[in-house]
Amino acid sequence: MSVEQVTGNTGELYWFKSSHSGSDGGDCVEVAAGADAVYVRDSQDVERATLCFPARSWDAFVGDVGGGSALSA
Repeated sequence: MSVEQVTGNTGELYWFKSSHSGSDGGDCVEVAAGADAVYVRDSQDVERATLCFPARSWDAFVGDVGGGSALSA
């Protein structure tokens, strides 16, 4: 699987956290689906670099982990 670190502007993406994340701030990541990739960032420090996964790699990951459907752009 290839992963790219993105430091540019990802501001036009719609970011969301897991429904399992509490409102008390704990450790969490946010994800956003782009046209051909899925982006992952630290919800506690959104100014840090963002990871970019090719959509196919993300789909395979989600399928292996949860057996559910993956994000689709």
